[in-house]
Amino acid sequence: MPFHNPTPDSERPVKKSGALNSYVQAEKLMQIAFMLPCAAVIGWGLGWLVDRQFHSHWATVTGLIFGLIAGMVSVIRIAVNAMNSLSGKDRK
Repeated sequence: MPFHNPTPDSERPVKKSGALNSYVQAEKLMQIAFMLPCAAVIGWGLGWLVDRQFHSHWATVTGLIFGLIAGMVSVIRIAVNAMNSLSGKDRK
């Protein structure tokens, strides 16, 4: 059988409906808003548990700082991904 190249119409990206796209963008922005505080609280809590377990006094601050750094990295990644999807450069 001979090979037939696909027609250009079959390579068009599928567009989402306007309402669904709005909900997806709102969810991405809400995820950005909750990520940093949640990461900071989780880091602080884990540091507090390490302090209680090993009777130290430095792990709470270290856990908080680690949580803030992890939260900032996640927020930046989500924001860059959201900006790429808004400009149409979404990678799959």
